[in-house]
Amino acid sequence: MVNAPRPTPQIKAVIFDMDGLLLDTEGIYTEVTQAIAQRYGKTFDWSHKQHIIGRGARDLAHYVVTALELPISVDEFLDIRAPLMTARFPEALGMVGAEALVRHLKANGVPIAVGTSSSSTYFKLKTQQHEEWFSLFDTIVTADDPEVGAAKPAPDIFLVAAHRLGVAPADCLVFEDSPFGVTAAKAAGMYALAVPDSAMDPEKYTHANGRLGSLLEFEPQAWGLPGFI
Repeated sequence: MVNAPRPTPQIKAVIFDMDGLLLDTEGIYTEVTQAIAQRYGKTFDWSHKQHIIGRGARDLAHYVVTALELPISVDEFLDIRAPLMTARFPEALGMVGAEALVRHLKANGVPIAVGTSSSSTYFKLKTQQHEEWFSLFDTIVTADDPEVGAAKPAPDIFLVAAHRLGVAPADCLVFEDSPFGVTAAKAAGMYALAVPDSAMDPEKYTHANGRLGSLLEFEPQAWGLPGFI
């Protein structure tokens, strides 16, 4: 595990992905997609899942419909999926170490943001159990934000977040669980630490500045940030 490059960068702001990074929602996405696939006698498993983590909704839907050869359109897939997601998202739990790290950075005056491929509607559902600590973020940028032109792996979401924080992209550190998210962060000119699902191929994260098993492994002082006491 590589925690930080050398020389030590002096990070001035931190941007977090949400799904699979702050909140444990990936299991919900998997279960719902499996349920839809089964309706048509198809199987959705890890061989497909690994290719869609971090994608925007339409991009994800297009991949699933095409890869599984579902007899429905992308719009129909999204229409079927919506009520299933709406019912499950409020159950989302926080990822290990997420809330503690967010509180630590906020308490030490570090500007923090969420940059997510989720829509604003789904964001509200997913964070229902976590409104108190999500209120600590200085800004939230969702995929349907009017200032965002394209979803990840485009850099737009992260660039908007940095602009609103008033910090140059080169001084930002992004936490991401997906290869697409890391690509977006690097395209934005930012540092990126990957915190992937343990089943993901490490080779998909060679463009990251480091890889962690969980947020508990993060060493803030290695990035010029206030350390844990």
